[in-house]
Amino acid sequence: MLENKFAIIIPAYNEAGRIGSTIAGIRKFSNTDIIVVNDGSKDETAAVGLAASALVISLPFNLGYGGALQTGFKYALRKGYDYVVQMDADGQHDPVYIKALLKEVQSGGMDVSIGSRFLGEGDYRPAAIKKMGMIFFRYIASALTGQRITDPTSGFQALNRKAMEFCASEAYPTDFPDADVLIMLHRLGMRFVEVPVKMNPCTKKKSMHSGFVPVYYLFKMMLSIVVTMLRNHELRREP
Repeated sequence: MLENKFAIIIPAYNEAGRIGSTIAGIRKFSNTDIIVVNDGSKDETAAVGLAASALVISLPFNLGYGGALQTGFKYALRKGYDYVVQMDADGQHDPVYIKALLKEVQSGGMDVSIGSRFLGEGDYRPAAIKKMGMIFFRYIASALTGQRITDPTSGFQALNRKAMEFCASEAYPTDFPDADVLIMLHRLGMRFVEVPVKMNPCTKKKSMHSGFVPVYYLFKMMLSIVVTMLRNHELRREP
């Protein structure tokens, strides 16, 4: 295994119109391997990703955001990557911060670094309902981990192999992995830190949190957190 070998994982569902420019933006800051997990897209996402010189894993049907991410983690572990950076396909995550996120985990001090939109870098302003959800889970995640967390729903993260191994396990939620994952990591004794990042405006016409999804997300996240807190025999702090 090559020392400090890392890859970028991008879950993508019907992102043919954006994935090419997202990959091009990443290439300006890094020549590392880019793994696009084509999550059962019905458009040309796979073809555009291949044309942009990314490695494309095409799933036969849509697994959802968490399932696509987990596929990327499993592939990265199998191929011997030491670290991964997970990013969205729509260009919202600014690749200029890849180096800062990686620095935290490559130094050996942290298992996961999280790109936070709320640490003074940029002026990200979510919609009112989304903001309330962020504040709610920010409070819960901070209380249950004992450290201040400002952006528990950020999908812009860097992980080492130890964290990847957890994310490749059956304990990892495969729909909306957010605050519950941070709580699980904490209970397993893993360390994480937030890094200030600026995120670009989302250009999606339809968010994956549209319709009745926010109601499901709230119910599922609360249930997942409660179950996590009860699973002392499985999720326990390592020595």
